[in-house]
Parts: sequence; structure tokens; C-alpha cells
Amino acid sequence: MSERRHGERDFLGGDGMPFSKGLMARVLSAVGVPEERAYELARRTEVDLGQRGETAVDLDRLGELAIELLGQEAGARAVRRVRGYRTLQALDLPVILLVGGGTGTGKSTVATEVAYRLGITRVTSTDFVRQTMRAFFAKEFMPSIHYSSFEAALGLSKAEEEESGDAALLGFLDQTRNVLVGVDAALQRALEEGWSMVLEGVHLVPGMLAAERHDALVIQCVLAIGDEEIHRTHFWSRDAASDGVRPVDRYIEALPEIRMIQEYIVDRARRNDVPVIENERRSDAIGAVMELVLESAERRDREGVR
Repeated sequence: MSERRHGERDFLGGDGMPFSKGLMARVLSAVGVPEERAYELARRTEVDLGQRGETAVDLDRLGELAIELLGQEAGARAVRRVRGYRTLQALDLPVILLVGGGTGTGKSTVATEVAYRLGITRVTSTDFVRQTMRAFFAKEFMPSIHYSSFEAALGLSKAEEEESGDAALLGFLDQTRNVLVGVDAALQRALEEGWSMVLEGVHLVPGMLAAERHDALVIQCVLAIGDEEIHRTHFWSRDAASDGVRPVDRYIEALPEIRMIQEYIVDRARRNDVPVIENERRSDAIGAVMELVLESAERRDREGVR
């Protein structure tokens, strides 16, 4: 799904192509079925087709086999997601997934995994856009982009600091407005080429970036961590995973500002009807984002857009 999907093979079989156990197992894994169970269900489907002398399986029969193997709830959920995945493949539209949220909420991890499951090869971050902009705009000209999102108040002028409101939030919003100019250009280029993209970042503040488009399936969500202690542990994990490149002390010290910016983003999401997904468990958050993408595809399909 990294570009327009003309001629993509149906993983259920048909159109002169035989059913593929391997392809089915990959799709089942992508929609959240545990890998061993996904392979077992694909194998059972292959055997069932052989017994009935058929080369393609319909979703109703797949549902029966899934419920037998996985149980009523898990089986029904798996087939519902498979149906959505198939609908997504059939849509003649690029997919743009926007994953926002505060610093340390697991955006990059979730975005990368969801992109992999959807077959989207273009994955980038608003921080990458910010870093690119830093090479073109000197600190004297555009100071806010030269600081981390939670430290952008350091780029405010004396007059700006004296404006009403929290300096950390004012700095973040100034940085966000600048970065979104670059983000919009990157999205426009992707859409002109018909490519799908997953974009994640703290700057994807609901209501500050136009997300309604007729020429793409755009899905926007925000990740959040309600529990402050769990949020704190994410920074320890990031420190270990980056070999100290992202030192934990810096983030822990700035946690009040980080939490305040998260609260602002979540509030904006709720006011703009953008789903907020709790990311206290990574697997649950990935499943929720996948569900959101597949539901959006089915809703767009019902509107008659292909």
C-alpha cells in the first residue's frame, strides 16, 4: 500500500490466482492475529479449500474457520479487520496516516509498526522536517525550530515571553506553525506522486493541519499516556534504546512542560473529533491505530469513493 494499488493480488484468492497460505498468514498477522495462530488459520483455510475443490475463500467461510480456531470474540474481530484490510487494498487512493501526541508517547514505534503492517514504505517525522528546516533557516531568523518542542520557549523574544499564557506552550505553538509549513509541503509532494505515507510527530496538532482531503484517505490520531509514572518510564526505555543519545535526565527534568503540552494536544484532539489513543501498552495502541485505519477505509468505501 505504498502507492496506488492497481492490480494488487487478492489475498483470498480468485481472479485466476490460487489461494496463497503465506499471503493470508501475513495479512492475518498484520491485522493483529498472533503469528502462530495466523499461520494455523491460513493452513486450515488451505486444507478446507482443498477438501471443497475451490481456489478462493469467501469471508463468511473464513469467519467460520476463524471462530473455530480463535474463539467467537477473537475470530469475529479478526475477520472484521480482514474485511477492512481488503477494502483498504481496493480503494484507489493513497493513504496518509498522521500520528500525533506529546514527547515520549511512543509515536515513532507505533507509526513504524503500523506502516509495516500496511505495507507503507514512506515513514517520516515532523522532527525530521524540523531538522531539515534548521539547515535553511538560521537561528536568528527562525529561532523556535532550533530547540526541542518542550524547550521552544527559549526561542521566544522578550516581548513574546510577556504575552499572556505559558511560555513553554507559546514556544511550542510558534515552532509548530513553522514546522507545519514544511510538513504540508511534504504531504503535498507525496499526494502529487500518489504515494502513501505515515507521518508522526508532536507538531501534528489537531486543527492546525488541514486533514480533510478528497484525493487521499487521511487518518489522524493522537497518542497519549495518562499515567505520569508510565510516561516517565518511556524516557528510561528511550535512553537505553538510543545508547544515551536521548539522555533520560533531560526529559525527566522537562516532564512538567512535556505533560502540559500533551494536555494541550489532547484537548485540541477532543475539540476537533480526533481519536485519542492511550499508549500504556504498545500492542494495544498498535491494534487501536490499525482498527482506526481499517474503519476509515470502510467508511470511505461506503461513501462510494474508489
